[in-house]
Amino acid sequence: MKIDYDFFKIKGKLAPQKGRIMISEPFLPGNFFSRSTVLLVEYSASGAVGFILNKPFETKMNEILVMPNGYAPELFVGGPVSGDNLFFIHTLGEHIEGSLHINGELYWGGDFEALKFSLATGLARPDQVKFFVGYSGWSPGQLDNEIAENSWLVLDADPQLIMKSDKNFWLESVKKAGGHYETWKNFPEDPTSN
Repeated sequence: MKIDYDFFKIKGKLAPQKGRIMISEPFLPGNFFSRSTVLLVEYSASGAVGFILNKPFETKMNEILVMPNGYAPELFVGGPVSGDNLFFIHTLGEHIEGSLHINGELYWGGDFEALKFSLATGLARPDQVKFFVGYSGWSPGQLDNEIAENSWLVLDADPQLIMKSDKNFWLESVKKAGGHYETWKNFPEDPTSN
């Protein structure tokens, strides 16, 4: 039996780009990026911006901000940058002025008051919006270096799965990647604890 000791080497061929997700390798250190799946909402020679999709924020939305009709969506930690700011992605397209198109039906930001109005009047459903505290940012070349060091696997994103993502999304993403990446889910978070 031949054993593949190369299971940590990322063999993905996709380059990072706006609208794709990145799955962290299983031992990537740090509270923010350990076992995280990140949606890239911006990628260029100037750097990259993304939101972590699977790290719930400790505080609930209704403890920070009054939302219409008692709406209390789950908040997620988007990343280590601007941790005192609220961000959102959505599938409301042109209905929210100032929205930035990510990919397919996914958009980022826009007029927050228009979003609240849409939620209050039923023009928008709660499952069409996902909220984050902070974001993830990379300076020019930084993300490319991390990918070259096998820290991230880049995959195409499914907007419907993005909007349904929860604390288990890293595991789900690893399973979807398949192949030798599926073995990642079997490794302990702290390899020194074995």
